[in-house]
Amino acid sequence: MGCFASKSLRQVPSNKNLATIAEDTPFSIDEVEALYELFKKISSLITKDGMIHKQEFQLALFRDKNHRNFFADRVFDLFDSNCDGVIDFMEFISSLAVFHPNAPFETKVTFSFRLHDLRGSGYIERAELKKLVFALLHESKLELPEDVVELIVDNSLSQADLNGDGRIDLDEWKAFVSKNPSLINNLTLPYLKHITLMFPSFVMYDQDEDPSM
Repeated sequence: MGCFASKSLRQVPSNKNLATIAEDTPFSIDEVEALYELFKKISSLITKDGMIHKQEFQLALFRDKNHRNFFADRVFDLFDSNCDGVIDFMEFISSLAVFHPNAPFETKVTFSFRLHDLRGSGYIERAELKKLVFALLHESKLELPEDVVELIVDNSLSQADLNGDGRIDLDEWKAFVSKNPSLINNLTLPYLKHITLMFPSFVMYDQDEDPSM
């Protein structure tokens, strides 16, 4: 459940590569080309090396390279499938494919599981659930007493942990999400289905602007 070897495109993708990517993802060739333009824009926000660094990722999302967000950090880490600290184009588009409206349900569920499996152990454990609840509350600027958080965690675990071993495996998570599909609503970005029509408004802002840095 950790890092994977990557056959990523470190160079400008050729038409043949674009066609191959389109075959392997829900995107058309035109959409792949549009996403490559977006990738180039984000990857040149700070360091013009053809890779998206974490600060560039944060800058694209929040207009602030120093803004810290627990879930954005988790998403960056999952996009960075070979764990080299940067996102190349193949990692970028392969991960974005998960968010496409036409991506299979199982693909979204598996990504969601990995998002919650903070230690990469292949299980979502109680301590991880608690950390995620606190992170969600923090991002929402909400505060709850710890005993209420404990009740939320216990309730979630009791519903999802079908074999009673105190942790949630992938099959249990799939069953839990099947009964609670809203858990993966945020893994669908409708505008990815019309990226060539939405681009360039899909880009968060123009790099010639002067964002807060």
